[in-house]
Amino acid sequence: VEEQEETLQKQYEIIKRQAEKLRESEPFNRLMMEYRSAIMEVETRLKVLNGEFSQMYKRNPFESIKSRLKTPTSIYEKLARKGYPVTVESIREHLSDVAGLRVICSFPDDIYRLADFLAKQDDFILLRKKDYIKKPKYNGYRSLHLILSVPIFLSDQKKYIKTEVQFRTIAMDFWASLEHK
Repeated sequence: VEEQEETLQKQYEIIKRQAEKLRESEPFNRLMMEYRSAIMEVETRLKVLNGEFSQMYKRNPFESIKSRLKTPTSIYEKLARKGYPVTVESIREHLSDVAGLRVICSFPDDIYRLADFLAKQDDFILLRKKDYIKKPKYNGYRSLHLILSVPIFLSDQKKYIKTEVQFRTIAMDFWASLEHK
């Protein structure tokens, strides 16, 4: 057991060093800036929808939005685990959850309504939808996941960036947080 722990610790140290090299590269930092831009784009669209719902229906469809950018260590681990090379091109091609947002709603109906409105934005492309609300995971996890291709507008071009948006109710989020711990 001690040998296994020591081996795992050494592997983790290697991963951390490799991830640090990744973090120091200019192409990687440029890519992370693009993912941050995609997060801002989705947040803005959601806030506009929230304001519209508030005006039309006198209530807000979501309680909060949380966003995160996957860490270099987590990116490295996921690519290595899946057998992909650890390159900027590989990150862009093979990972769909580097940019992630979690939208917490009060009711399941709000989840589906917001997800539909977001997926129907004329310049967003719905790549994949996973409905763990209607079909929960084996461990009871419930959430609606959308993988979207989101446009970002740079000084010299428009690019599409994969972004994952998870929709949960307050109760689902509470349960998922406990399950994660």
